[in-house]
Amino acid sequence: MLSYLDAIILGIVEGLTEFLPVSSTGHLTITEKLLGLKVDDPGVTAYTAIIQLGAIVATLIYFRHDIVRLIVAWVQGLKGGPAREAHDYQLAWAVIVGSIPVGIVGFLARDLISGPLRSLWVVAGALIIWSGAMWLAESRYAMLERHDRTRGEGAVTLKDGLFLGLVQCLSLIPGVSRSGATISAGLFRGLDRVTATRLSFFMAIPALTAAGLFQAVEESSNLELLGIGQMAVGIVVSFVVAYASIAWLLKFVAGHKITAFVWYRVALGVVLIVLLGAGAISAT
Repeated sequence: MLSYLDAIILGIVEGLTEFLPVSSTGHLTITEKLLGLKVDDPGVTAYTAIIQLGAIVATLIYFRHDIVRLIVAWVQGLKGGPAREAHDYQLAWAVIVGSIPVGIVGFLARDLISGPLRSLWVVAGALIIWSGAMWLAESRYAMLERHDRTRGEGAVTLKDGLFLGLVQCLSLIPGVSRSGATISAGLFRGLDRVTATRLSFFMAIPALTAAGLFQAVEESSNLELLGIGQMAVGIVVSFVVAYASIAWLLKFVAGHKITAFVWYRVALGVVLIVLLGAGAISAT
């Protein structure tokens, strides 16, 4: 059974890293290992997914006006007429279509994700390798920006949503980072950083909600062993910390490149490889 201190620590880690491009699953895996938990245990894996619900509630509250706006635009657009030409209608469809691939892949590969991929070797490698992808994304964005070919939220298309959704599937690998994958994909498509980040947040809602609820149902017996009260504490803590993280990240990306996170990712990956290679820690 988790202690309440463990639950608080994991909640803080989840809230801090869920929306930053540093991989929340990777950081949770590392933290669980340091806390002496078995990282590939079904109950621990389920707990990792379920405390994400706190971060999702933070997203729902922070973007509540945008969410209502998009839902209204989508419903009106379904009725036909000029509403279908509104950019909010297109944006809503981009989020919906972009959320489908990760749901399908996550369901089909659920045993792989909760088992073999829950290894610190995988986390270390993914942290370093995806850092290269983030660097390339910023390089492409810089080229598009020089030619005045970047786009804002009003120009998001269905193809943008599908592309981000396909790339988001890679975030099922611990260490890649869901936000790191989707923001990078947005930059590759020429979306400005704030638009790519906001779209990443919008796409997080269905993806993480589905993952958390599915794990809660599938691993309900294992979760009882971890402690219902501890789970509740983890969710609440992750909500509070995630809300602050969302506000900070939106301000940060308005004036900084996402490559600012690359050095941290690479350094953490290298440290993990050294510790694993020296036998100081085990991979699972």
